[in-house]
Amino acid sequence: MESFQNENHHQPYRDEHLYVDLRRELVTLDCQALNLTHKEYCVLLLLVQHAGETLRRETLEMKVWGHVLSAEARTLEIHIRRLRKKLGIYGKQRIEVILGVGYRFRPASPLRGKGLFVV
Repeated sequence: MESFQNENHHQPYRDEHLYVDLRRELVTLDCQALNLTHKEYCVLLLLVQHAGETLRRETLEMKVWGHVLSAEARTLEIHIRRLRKKLGIYGKQRIEVILGVGYRFRPASPLRGKGLFVV
């Protein structure tokens, strides 16, 4: 797997429900730690690091698996589906499918004065 943890900053992502610690590989949802596989964490990390941007599926595959996966395998789609399921009601709110292109993490809006983000 290609190293990508230094791509952006190491500031944690935090909103009213979701917390992603980019240094410790810790993800919590409503203060409960999520049990993510390493690949699920890597996919979420890339999406969070590029919040608001559409990431092409090929880019995600290259960075997480080190090569472009066959379309028939649907490996990325399976990981996204499992990740969205683990994020519960926030999964579809935060991880958008951009048909024919890839995926986008939709960050929450800033909550003034609190240092948090909310929808």
